[in-house]
Amino acid sequence: MNYKVKQVSKLVGVSVRTLHHYDEIGLLMPKFITDAGYRIYADEDLERLQQILFFKELDFSLQEIKNILDTPGFDKKKALYRHKKLLIEKRKRVERLITTVEKTLKAFEERKDINTMDMFEGFDMTEIEKHKEKYAEETKEKYENNSAYIESIKKTSKYTKEDWARIHAEKEKIDKKIISNMDKGVKDVIVQEEVAKLRQHITDNYYQCTVEIFRGLGDLYVQDERFTKNIDKNKSGYAVFLREAIHYYCDRFK
Repeated sequence: MNYKVKQVSKLVGVSVRTLHHYDEIGLLMPKFITDAGYRIYADEDLERLQQILFFKELDFSLQEIKNILDTPGFDKKKALYRHKKLLIEKRKRVERLITTVEKTLKAFEERKDINTMDMFEGFDMTEIEKHKEKYAEETKEKYENNSAYIESIKKTSKYTKEDWARIHAEKEKIDKKIISNMDKGVKDVIVQEEVAKLRQHITDNYYQCTVEIFRGLGDLYVQDERFTKNIDKNKSGYAVFLREAIHYYCDRFK
């Protein structure tokens, strides 16, 4: 089933502006955008949004959430079990905070000194911090020897909303140019010019995209179902075409 951005906003309770922001930073991109400019979301997009909201509830930053969800092999079921465990812990923490407020109010009303230990009961974030550290560690283990990943994290962590808007606008322009020339084949001069721009775009905004990395990225577009679905939102078959175009580009450097 497909949903317009206003329908998603009403269904989930997230503002349209927030959904637009998630799209701009690459956290939650719609299935496709109509010729009239309307964002259209599919059921799998809502599943990702649910995960985003769970992680936000546990105080993860948007960049941390993106890193986790984009990690190859991300296990949704395992994540849901963890969410449940931590949300239960968070509920207990809120209950302790309410008790702390009640004790503090009572002390004020009775003009008594409140016990120092009672003053801070419920503020402990140890369990939630452990949860965050575990996710971060798992992500790091997958990429600890990947200099491109490390460079990407350093760069993207500093980007503003305006930076992300510019980056996605540049990428969208490249995609549209390639798609409009798909019928000419991967060897087409314009297609290859745009593929070269894509490689430079990655280098400028994420990490040093060597020919070897670029070829591997092209393979990932087809081998990883999540990448394929996301890329094919632009046009059916675009992921495969883009991989072949990237391979042709890289072959010239042999």
